[in-house]
This record gives sequence, C-alpha cells and structure tokens, in this order.
Amino acid sequence: MARAGLTTDRVVAAAADLADSAGFENVTVSALARGFGVKDASLYSHIRNLQDLRTRVALLAGGELVDRISVAVAGRSGKEALAAYAHTYRAFALEHPGRYAATQFRVDPAIAAQSPAFHRTVETTNAMLRGYGLAEPALTDAVRLLRSTFHGYSSLEAAGAFHHSRNVQASWERIIDALHLALEQWPTEPSQD
Repeated sequence: MARAGLTTDRVVAAAADLADSAGFENVTVSALARGFGVKDASLYSHIRNLQDLRTRVALLAGGELVDRISVAVAGRSGKEALAAYAHTYRAFALEHPGRYAATQFRVDPAIAAQSPAFHRTVETTNAMLRGYGLAEPALTDAVRLLRSTFHGYSSLEAAGAFHHSRNVQASWERIIDALHLALEQWPTEPSQD
C-alpha cells in the first residue's frame, strides 16, 4: 500500500471533496497529491491518470445523486415523485457544485455501462416517468426534457443568473407544475403510415 494510508476509494473521495471546494475543472493529480502531502507518483498506484480520476469522481458523484433521488422518490408517483426527484436533483447540484459538475463529465460508454450507479439512474428515472404512462420513444424524450430543465435551472441558479425580483423557489415550483402537466399530456408520436 502507498504512503499516507492511501486507497483508491480514499483518493477518489478526496478528489470529489476537492471538486466541491475548488471546482471539478481544478481537480488534478498534483492538487490532490498536495492535499495528501505526497508526490504525484504516490497516487498512480490508485489511479491510471487524470482521465481515470475524473471518471471515478463522476461515477462516485452519480451514485451519490441517484442514491438521494431513489430515497426521495420511494413510494411516490406522479407529481409527488416528479417533485421529489426535482428537488433532490437541484439540492445536490447546489450543495455539491463540484460533484454535480462531475456528473456532467462524459464517461466512456463502456465504463458507464458497467456502473451500477448508471443502471440505478436509468431505472429510477424510467420508473418515475412510467407513472405518466410513457414508453419509448416518449420516455427518452421526456428524460431529455427533465435533464435539460433541471440542469439548466440549477446551473443558472448556481451562477447567480436570476436577477428578477420573482422568488427563485416560486419559479421552481411553477416549473415543476408545468413539467407535470407536460408529462400528463405528452403528445403522441405521429404515425409513420
């Protein structure tokens, strides 16, 4: 085992914490090594390179997010499940900006496909949306709508981009209402006859 009691899990957790405090884009092997008081080379027995480190942080953060969402939506359906999902997503993005940024990191599809967190995310999201009676291809379209809305709102809010006097929370609640209505009245796919 390397110096300072390092393990891969400890290195990745420290990188996630660094992402929250300094920004995901500032997570480097050198910065992480400085935090542990070791040389960069000490970390390479736990990670392959910066890409591997950032991928591991993305998977960790994705797992943390879906764990919170799963708990929030458990036993709920329809608008109640949608609201729980939305509130949990937004809270995670605002409370853990670096981890949240990591969830947007493009992970190699082969690695993502092996990730239990990735599968839980798909299952949790699809289960919530099936409560609206959606099936493919509407399911994929609805996932894209929700992700775009949640990400856009959370990112703009975190950047301090909402300057209007309207209360940000009140707007968020109306957005959830609007999404619920959109999901309930999802347009049918035109027939290909």
